[in-house]
Amino acid sequence: MRLCIDYRELNKVIVKNRYPLPRIDDLFDQLKGAQVFSKIDLRSGYHQLKIKPDDVPKTAFRTRYGHYEFLVMPFGLTNAPARFMDLRNRVFSQYLDQFVVVFIDDILVYSSSHALHEKHLRTVLETLRSERLFAKFKKYEFWLDNVAFLKIRSFMGLAGYYRQFVGDFSRIAQPMTRLIRKDAKFEWTPECEESFLTLKQKLVTAPVLALPIHGEGFTIYSDASKKGLGCVLMQKDRVIAYASRQLKPYEENYPTHDLELATVIFSLKIWRHYLYGETCEIFTDHKSLKYIFTQKELNMRQRRWLELLKDYDLTISYHPGKANKVADALSRKSSGTASSILATQKELLEDLMKLDVELRMDSTTAYLAALSAQPALIDKIKLAQQKDPFLQRMKEKVKAGEPHMQEFRISEDEILWFDDRLCVPRDHALRHEIMGDAHYISYTIHPGSTKMYRDLRSTFWWRNMKREIAKFVSQCLTCQKVKAEHQRLPGKLQPLPIPQWKWENITMDFVTGLPRTLKGNDSIWVIVDRLTKSAHFLPYQTGTSIEKLANMYMEEIVKLHGIPVSIVSDRDTRFLSHFWTSLQQALGTQLNFSMAFHPQIDGQSERTIQILEDMLRACVLDWKGSWDQHLSMAEFAYNNSYQSSIRMAPFEALYGRRCRSHVCWTEVGERSILGPELVQQSSEIVQLIKERLRTAQSR
Repeated sequence: MRLCIDYRELNKVIVKNRYPLPRIDDLFDQLKGAQVFSKIDLRSGYHQLKIKPDDVPKTAFRTRYGHYEFLVMPFGLTNAPARFMDLRNRVFSQYLDQFVVVFIDDILVYSSSHALHEKHLRTVLETLRSERLFAKFKKYEFWLDNVAFLKIRSFMGLAGYYRQFVGDFSRIAQPMTRLIRKDAKFEWTPECEESFLTLKQKLVTAPVLALPIHGEGFTIYSDASKKGLGCVLMQKDRVIAYASRQLKPYEENYPTHDLELATVIFSLKIWRHYLYGETCEIFTDHKSLKYIFTQKELNMRQRRWLELLKDYDLTISYHPGKANKVADALSRKSSGTASSILATQKELLEDLMKLDVELRMDSTTAYLAALSAQPALIDKIKLAQQKDPFLQRMKEKVKAGEPHMQEFRISEDEILWFDDRLCVPRDHALRHEIMGDAHYISYTIHPGSTKMYRDLRSTFWWRNMKREIAKFVSQCLTCQKVKAEHQRLPGKLQPLPIPQWKWENITMDFVTGLPRTLKGNDSIWVIVDRLTKSAHFLPYQTGTSIEKLANMYMEEIVKLHGIPVSIVSDRDTRFLSHFWTSLQQALGTQLNFSMAFHPQIDGQSERTIQILEDMLRACVLDWKGSWDQHLSMAEFAYNNSYQSSIRMAPFEALYGRRCRSHVCWTEVGERSILGPELVQQSSEIVQLIKERLRTAQSR
């Protein structure tokens, strides 16, 4: 036990000692070629330093036993680590970077052989004796040829420094990470043993343990793509380090030549402590980059980067992209084409079931996620139900035929259902997975708590379900960042008449001023059906003529839904143009314009635009890229989410059945309703929607 005084007020007025403390991962790099180690820990650390007599009163403190002052360096002073480190480095200055590593009160002696280690260890101990520095005998560790990690925290601390080199580090280390949490019960399970052995094997794999040898030269393989930058540092065919990062927003507009050069600059900056003063050969799959030093015409960015390149002794060589597999994988992280994914779907699913691994898909592959894999969730629920005491008691009541359990049933595979809804057991991880699938994926795009509850309640059931979903959504960081608070407008609303049929009465408006994408789009045309609330989002470029917009209208609206009876819009010049009014007059569509500076008349479009903007902000924040890349999935998510005014999703209101999606995957098979029955069912749905709209308008 060490006494530590609260010197916070004293530390505020002390002139800070800016002595540089070493980075631990830099110290590890000094151990190249070492085979034998010894560790020495100094006794009472800072107390071996005396304080100047004039400064002794500054360390005073009072207790109930009286007034005391430190004669030696106490713990708690802001300059204590730097001052102690300075002393240790001056004592061992001639041995640093040769066979001694010093960090605060620890000394590590390393040697390439036992005979040499004896000489080094003797030198260190004699130095400690001559300088009257005392070590703690209990903490000596001599003649070690490997490190014994006696504590989980110590092992995880060491392994953490190399997590950038170990794939899937967090998942592998998860069982041991749980053991070092506060108030966690220590229980070394088979999962912990497997985690320890796997992580240890990862750490001793050759590419991870390769340490740089200065004077031998380095090799860098670099590659860039529209998704990120990737590079690999090697020496004598051994990997020293990997590095990759995503593109910054302004870098997405760089030409290919500048992106490839940016990767080279990125590698030189992060590995400067390795490469400065060393010979280095950089391989890139962009052939013109090898002539960067002799190129005459350079832009300002390239000139600035060229000045940095001149600080290094390097050459740039061409390396075909097919041979540059490691850096290419780091920069692209691609899962292949859609056809290759679908062709190998069955094989992959079988392998994943055996491996029990978790996949994280990017925005492209997420759209192609295999819906047939979703029923595997039923197996998880079935297994978890068997471990849930509450659901087991409910099963017994159902089997006993108790009257109040008539809404529950047990299927042939022993799964408990509430009507047609799966009973989800009290398993935090399982419920979090279900809610995460309904909230984070591109099929839903961060719905609110009410919409998310309505989406899930048709498939799942558990106690306090609505409350848990509301808490889950309130803790979503993306939702807090992108969703603005929408307040109701003051005054009495005057709703428009309820339409008689689907897509007969529509509203439309423009969203302008968006960031220009690579396709040139900077605006969205929002068209909404007033009855079913279904919508289409059409991207376009500012300056597009009304003739081209009319063609889009015919191809996307009239082709799918027929000619509408009426259109409600604002007084945009394009809607007031002679061409547009003549076209609608020829089609027999009535145009209704809102009053100037009064957008509340077209409240349907305004509210849809608010939802759309929230969705697109969330997409760009979560999956990067430009907003028009996510517009089609935003349209899908909007049309498939619950609308409170009609109490169903627009897709269901339009087509008479729920859309098969990642959340709703239980409705399978084909319907056999034909002819008059189909017409009757559609009419019944329309009448139901009208009644619900009247109820919503009367609130």
